[in-house]
Amino acid sequence: QLQASGGGLVQAGGSLRLPCTASARTSSNNGMGWFRRAPGKEREFVAGISWSGASTTYADSVKGRFTISRDRAKSTIALQMSSLKPEDTAVYYCATSRKSFSGTDYSEYVYWGQGTLVTVSS
Repeated sequence: QLQASGGGLVQAGGSLRLPCTASARTSSNNGMGWFRRAPGKEREFVAGISWSGASTTYADSVKGRFTISRDRAKSTIALQMSSLKPEDTAVYYCATSRKSFSGTDYSEYVYWGQGTLVTVSS
């Protein structure tokens, strides 16, 4: 029900945009978010957006570099990533929350995409 794409190999300092398409039935009134899992590390919250798009939340590690947005008419969200660092290398997952806002706890999210790999070279 969630399809993430846009991953790839990019040099440090570069940019990538990750779009995620969701089912309108399961996302229109729900917060949505992005998580990532780096090799050998736990899954971590990256960014979230409320059902209306009016409220966004970011992990400290990506603030000022990443921007999350959503197009409710198209049932899509996107993560615009800039000034990428090697430590941003991870599989990125989009997810739909069971709530109308987006929390940082992965247990609040009920639908998950398959993930898209982002590799940042130094």
